[in-house]
Amino acid sequence: MNIHKGFSLFNRRFMLHELRDALRQAAPDVVFLQEVIGADARHEAAVTGWPALPHWEFLAETIWGYSAYGRNAVYTHGHHGNAVLSKFPIADFQNHDVSVGDVERRGLLHCRINVPGIGVPVHAICVHLGLREWQRRQQLRALCEVASSAVPADAPLIVAGDFNDWRGRAHGMLGQGAGLQEAFAWNQGVAARSFPVYLPLLRLDRVYCRNVEIDRCRVLSRQPWSRLSDHAALCVEGRL
Repeated sequence: MNIHKGFSLFNRRFMLHELRDALRQAAPDVVFLQEVIGADARHEAAVTGWPALPHWEFLAETIWGYSAYGRNAVYTHGHHGNAVLSKFPIADFQNHDVSVGDVERRGLLHCRINVPGIGVPVHAICVHLGLREWQRRQQLRALCEVASSAVPADAPLIVAGDFNDWRGRAHGMLGQGAGLQEAFAWNQGVAARSFPVYLPLLRLDRVYCRNVEIDRCRVLSRQPWSRLSDHAALCVEGRL
């Protein structure tokens, strides 16, 4: 889910507390989040209810015992990036800078997760790609390189996030370059509509998998999710 820095559509309300409640109700094993604030002195001073913890730690607190944060965009008053929350131990993680140009800072947060009963680590990559297609092409090539070189061919791999891929070009590149298959496209025939949340039309958010059996896919766009961000949340249930 792209959490829109903890604010509702059009930045009308700060929704991080409600988002934490909704995530806890959904209770996923692993959560992939984009546009997560690590620090913001300006909002901290002005927004009522701003947590003392970095936002990914606030969301993970007491439910997801393990978390990782990849800082992408840095500005004078703070920074934001991607985050992964996990109920299983995160053995290690690396944030790959895939920024193209100087305007948009983007990253791939790659985590190795130790799931009990699985002989190899589960690899989770949290993605937020650029707004321009020429940027995304280079970033998708970088993602294919990470998925091919840093993830064993027999290991479970889940790649999820905001791809900004409104023209649907990622399917072919990731399928050919990394053996990845989009979960909703496999399960329902087409990628999910996720943006804007009040009337989802664009298929921007994706969940790609390798060596994972997909059982069920859902778009979480009704209340309370419709109030929490400008993107709908995607939920995928699968087996390793």
